[in-house]
Amino acid sequence: MTALQFPCTIFKTQNRMDDYDASDMRCGDLTEAQLKSYYRLNYISDRVDPYTLTRRSSMDRPQSMFCCNLRSHSEKITRQQCAAMLFDEFRSLSRKFSLYGPYSHLIEKMITHMQKGNGTPFRDVSLDRALKDHIIRDNSPDNSTRLLLKEALSSYIDWANKYFPAGEKDRLRKVILGGKLPKFDRLQDNYNGMGITVHDTWVTHITIRSLQIEKDEYRAVVHYKVQDHFGLDSDDMLKTKFSQFHFFRIWFVLQRYNQFGFKPFMTNMEATIDISGSRDESKK
Repeated sequence: MTALQFPCTIFKTQNRMDDYDASDMRCGDLTEAQLKSYYRLNYISDRVDPYTLTRRSSMDRPQSMFCCNLRSHSEKITRQQCAAMLFDEFRSLSRKFSLYGPYSHLIEKMITHMQKGNGTPFRDVSLDRALKDHIIRDNSPDNSTRLLLKEALSSYIDWANKYFPAGEKDRLRKVILGGKLPKFDRLQDNYNGMGITVHDTWVTHITIRSLQIEKDEYRAVVHYKVQDHFGLDSDDMLKTKFSQFHFFRIWFVLQRYNQFGFKPFMTNMEATIDISGSRDESKK
């Protein structure tokens, strides 16, 4: 049997990288009538009305008994001014989803990237750090892809000949399928900023860059490449858990309304970790 050659990509999710045809990557494709009738997005913001391009006052809000009488006196603004005000409100509302921690600044940074980045991919060292921290701190023997790979390497290395057999490559893919890929859907992610910036992920590639075997021990360098989409699709907006918040209503209108059409973007994360083990572990 021949030795597996490195670097070697051992796992890819079914979704493809850089999928700009995904439903949550659409922008500027909905009319005012569609937003109001199908998505029930009549009232979007406490600050502006994006349909009439008017600035709101406190009496314009739905709960105000005077709103219908005073709306006609609202101040007119340009489309550019309206978009800028919506983005300011978008950033302000994001703070309730990112209360603390080293990643709490990311959501505002990503909103600004949506406003000014014209759909270009987004990278940040904090995202890479969050991914690596997640992988390393996941100590669940049933879910952690790191621990599952560690066990599989110990079990299937040809210790007599000091290599990993190419014929056993698919076992590595299968153990990853049996675990849980790193996603930011834990309880703490609801408050530390990662749940609102990434939450689920679109695609994951895992590559073993190198494998060194000496005596009865090994050391593998493993690279995770993860991509998510900073965008909303129709299914998102039809869910009450999203549509009830002005935060998501503003996001959807800025992205999908044909008078704005701000582009969603790819969020890219990478992490490289070391996995080491021994021949003895395969006997446990």
